[in-house]
Amino acid sequence: MVFVCMQLIILVLLLLLSNLFFTIASSTFKVKTLPGFEGFLPFQLETGYISVDESDGVQLFYYFIESERNPKEDPLILWLSGGPGCSGFTGLVYEIGPIHFNIVEYNGSLPTLYLNPYSWTKVSNIIFLDQPVGAGFSYSTSSHGWNITDTKSAKQTYSFLRKWLNNHPQFNKNPVYIGGDSYAGIVVPIIAQEIANGIMMQHKPIVNLEGYILGNPGTDEKFDRNSRIPFSHRMALISDELYKLTKRNCKGEYVKVDSRNVKCLKNLQTVSECTKDLKVEHVLERNCIFVLVNKQNRIQGDRRSLGENFQSFDPESQLPEFGCRNYNYLLSYYWANDDNVRSALHIKKGTTKTWIRCNNQGGLPYKKDVYSTLIYHQNLSMRGYRSLIYSGDHDLLAPYLGTQAWIKSLNYSIIDDWRPWFVQDQVAGYTRTYSNHMTFATVKGAGHTAPEYMPKECLGMLSRWLSHNPL
Repeated sequence: MVFVCMQLIILVLLLLLSNLFFTIASSTFKVKTLPGFEGFLPFQLETGYISVDESDGVQLFYYFIESERNPKEDPLILWLSGGPGCSGFTGLVYEIGPIHFNIVEYNGSLPTLYLNPYSWTKVSNIIFLDQPVGAGFSYSTSSHGWNITDTKSAKQTYSFLRKWLNNHPQFNKNPVYIGGDSYAGIVVPIIAQEIANGIMMQHKPIVNLEGYILGNPGTDEKFDRNSRIPFSHRMALISDELYKLTKRNCKGEYVKVDSRNVKCLKNLQTVSECTKDLKVEHVLERNCIFVLVNKQNRIQGDRRSLGENFQSFDPESQLPEFGCRNYNYLLSYYWANDDNVRSALHIKKGTTKTWIRCNNQGGLPYKKDVYSTLIYHQNLSMRGYRSLIYSGDHDLLAPYLGTQAWIKSLNYSIIDDWRPWFVQDQVAGYTRTYSNHMTFATVKGAGHTAPEYMPKECLGMLSRWLSHNPL
């Protein structure tokens, strides 16, 4: 009898240890409530870490939210924020997720949250990923693990997705889309190709990839940055005379200019004087500088490339005025660095000292090793994958003209020519559909991250496209 009892005790202990090991290994948690949100969450939220490089101890943190419609059948979107180095929380709480901050002046209390009626989780399951390592709450236990490149980050993200699907086999048959905006325009096509290659090699689990989604994407400097001059002209930011003179003297090349071309450089300086005080993410909005000072007392002002400017958080920093969009971003720093919030999200203690919305101004050893993703778009299109490329039409950072130009360079046939698309009988933007399953759309009145500015219209756009309906 004693022997039998001992066997039962050992069996129970082994089961407990097995469950404990599984919990530690998977590091996934169901989140029912969040500080700042009243009552229980009316949607299914899961957070967790997944190891993508065991030798260097790289752990990527994620927020997963089930579709509010039909999670068993609705598409699964893996969403990446730009930067590189911006937390996936940016996409969740400022763009396409089900909760947003109540925009009120900070008074020392925890910022509060409300439900976003235009969340993309109305029609899809979404994983918001802190990618690459160093973004948000993702971390590495070794110094070498922090060194990252475009291609290495893409491989780690592919590894993340495969392991996540292994842990969530109920989503293995759902259509999968990889999405993101801004600098994610570089990484997303690489990830999609990694997945496509894995499908051909029968990697398990086989990802049911259907396509990818990009908003105001960085793609190729030749197109992205060169388009800023003609965009400035079209938006009446520079005169006809200055535009024609600059175009002639620079021969249409405004980025890599020969230092001996004095006339071109002088014209570009005049253009810069005309546009330097604008908010590049949305030329119609107030330009509010958000200055954060790091420990070395270096100051970062407004961003002028696809990189964000929020390097570190110091309560003595110069902060934007209430009413500026940049002020909205400040609320995420107060919220994500609160101990109760970290406990609710199940953040591992000691892994992220200070949460930073975008960690890419010297805080992240990131090396860019892909400068154009055109070949990736070509490869994916040839394999039959769908793509939705959209642009807020008031973005000077990655203008729609540059996106149109690189799409045109792919020489796809047009199957549905330029026309308006509508939401509630109002023009929401303009669209064109190409062969090779690519749809391009502008979002009227939107800036660099279109859903942040026009959430209702962007939800309408996504819903139709996911359903294989014309915009």
